[in-house]
Amino acid sequence: QVQLAESGGGTVQAGGSLRLSCEASVDRYCMGWFRQTPGKEREGVATATSEGTLRYVDSVKGRFTISKDNAKNTLYLQMDSLKPEDTAMYFCAARGRGACLFSNLRAFGVWGQGTQVTVSS
Repeated sequence: QVQLAESGGGTVQAGGSLRLSCEASVDRYCMGWFRQTPGKEREGVATATSEGTLRYVDSVKGRFTISKDNAKNTLYLQMDSLKPEDTAMYFCAARGRGACLFSNLRAFGVWGQGTQVTVSS
C-alpha cells in the first residue's frame, strides 16, 4: 500500500512563498496536488508524471511550480506570489499509469493527510 506524507504548509503573508513536499513510500507514475476549503469541493492544482509532463490549473499558472524527484519518490509544489484565495488544505495524491489529469480526482487512489496553507492579506 502506497503511503503519502505531506509537509511544508504554514502561514504566510500575501505575496510570499511556501514549498510543499510529498514523500511517497513507493514511486508512482502520476502525482498531483489538490486543495480544498471548507464547504467547497476539492480541486486540482497541478500534476506531474515520471516522464516530466506537468499540468496546472489556470489560477496558479505562472505562480506555482510542480516538480517530481523520481529518485527520492518525492513531489514538490513551489508556491510563489501567494494570494489569500490560495488558502486551503493541500493534499498530495498519486495514481498509476493513465491520463494524469488533475480534473479527474477519482482516478487518484492514494491520498495524503493534507497540509494547511494560510495566506493572510
